[in-house]
Parts: sequence; structure tokens; C-alpha cells
Amino acid sequence: MNFEDIQTIGIVGAGTMGQGIAQICAQAGYKTILFDINEQVLSKAQQTTTINLDKGIERGKLTMADKTAALTNLTFTGNTLDLHCDVIIEAVVERLEVKQSIFKELADINSDDTILASNTSSIPITRIAAGVPNPERVVGMHFFNPAHIMKLVEVISGAATSPEVALTIKQLALKLDKTPVMAQDSPGFIVNRVARHFYVEGLKLLEEGVADVETIDKLMQASGFKMGPFELMDLIGVDTNFSVTTSMFEAFHYDPKFRPSRIQQQKVDAGHHGRKTGKGFYNYK
Repeated sequence: MNFEDIQTIGIVGAGTMGQGIAQICAQAGYKTILFDINEQVLSKAQQTTTINLDKGIERGKLTMADKTAALTNLTFTGNTLDLHCDVIIEAVVERLEVKQSIFKELADINSDDTILASNTSSIPITRIAAGVPNPERVVGMHFFNPAHIMKLVEVISGAATSPEVALTIKQLALKLDKTPVMAQDSPGFIVNRVARHFYVEGLKLLEEGVADVETIDKLMQASGFKMGPFELMDLIGVDTNFSVTTSMFEAFHYDPKFRPSRIQQQKVDAGHHGRKTGKGFYNYK
């Protein structure tokens, strides 16, 4: 699949990341199909897309014509058989077996040169591609939250990923008005591996009673960070952040420096997942 041949892009998972990715693909002029098995999630994604586009108009970054074109390009579906695409980007839960199952199913209904891209933030692409037909077309395309605003995209090549596929995804990222960075396969890739300790050490300070959530966040902001670790975890999703930390802890053979926090585990168990649930380390209701 060459970059010039890309016309239709499928997104699997209509959560925060999937919705944002679908929106920018539709804005870039691609026929975009957003899939999720949950009708409520799909409905919320549709509402969020409209809200985001309206905000873009308010800020003078988009016109009403841009909004109309984007919504015309975007289709919402709960049927995987609708995902006949040139590129498919999965943005589902950080569980290896789920991602592999999705790609295997999609491989059966698409051509051999359909590119299968994963938005995983921590699972090695080589592991995701294992067992997927034509693993050379499996590649990482890691966006950052919120996807319709953040510019960076990590393009990750697994052991089997062909250079042509990686280049095609880099060109696609540029077309989406993103800044692609090429990376080789490694747990957490570049950003999440470096940034993991921003969260882990913040949680350790909290566990040890050195300071409370508000104090840690304010000090980090005073040091130049736009958000502190707890505000950022609430924005990303406490559950998602915990899942990434757990994945990296396992991938690095239980290296203590990546050890997940008991406090974060408790938040996840209680359903306090951050902004999306109305409560995380802060209350939003």
C-alpha cells in the first residue's frame, strides 16, 4: 500500500483516542469509518466530534464548510464487516490478546496489503504482529491525547515491519498535520518510556506521604510542566495509565523502576478513572 493509494481509513475503538484519530482523518479528507461494539460509546464519539469541530470554528481554525466536509467523511458503525479499508488503526484496550484478535479478524476481510496500525502506547509491535497474516504490514502509529490537538506521532517498526509500510505511515501522519518521529520497537517506545517515571515517582511521593496530590502537581507546574502527574493521569485516564505502567513493568521483566502503584490500582478498582468518569485524583462533578 503506497501513501497515494490511501483513500479509506478505519479506526477500531471509539473511546477518547479513537474518536480523536477518526476526527483528524476525516478532516484531512479521508473516508473514515469509526468502529466500536458499544453503541453508547459510538454515540458519545459522534457528539464529541461535533463539539470539537464547533470549538475549532469558534477559535477561527475551521470553517462551517470544514465541519460539514469532516462529518460527511465520517461513518460510525458497530459492524466489523464495514471495515474494508486501506489503513486500519486500532485504539482499544492495552491488552495484547485483544489487539492480536482484532488484527487477525480484520486481516480475514481485507486485502493482504491493508496496513494494520496500532495506537498502542506500550506493547511492542513485534508481539502484536506475531500470528497476524503478513506481519510486515503491522506498524505502530502512536498518537497522543487529545489526538486532534497534540502534534506528535510515534511511528514504530516491529521486527517484521517493512520499511515501505513505516514510510507510508510517516507520510500519512504528515498529511494529518502531525509531526512523526520514527522509532524502533521497545516497550513504551520513546515518550512513554521516558515519561513513565513522571507518573511513577509522583505516585511514590504520594504513597510515602511526602506531599499531597495538589502540592505535587503545583510544584511540577511551577517547574515548567503544563500539567502535574495527577492532573495528566486524570486527563489520560487513570485506568489507561495504570494499564500502560503494568504492561511496561511486565515487558521489562518486573524492573522495580516501573512498578505500578497500589494507590493507582485502588483508583482503578473503585472506577475512579479520571475526567471521563467524573472522579480520579480530583473530582470533576
